Amino acid sequence: MTKNEKSSPRTTHTASQVLRDSGASKTAKSLAGSVLSQASASKATSAPIATKAAKALDDGRSSKSTRSLAGSALTQKK
Repeated sequence: MTKNEKSSPRTTHTASQVLRDSGASKTAKSLAGSVLSQASASKATSAPIATKAAKALDDGRSSKSTRSLAGSALTQKK
């Protein structure tokens, strides 16, 4: 089994900002929660979150922070 990546400090900071933003989308907040849960432990991204992340990356309307969180979540998928 390969070692899973942890969320970087920069990405966890972005995730924290997204969670505090009342205007952030449900998808962004879901991805932010996933990224933060992987900040200190070697947890893997679940299949439903990976699907959300992939859809967020495909959607041209996704914000820069949502795309960043989606990318981080996908790199932590086993």
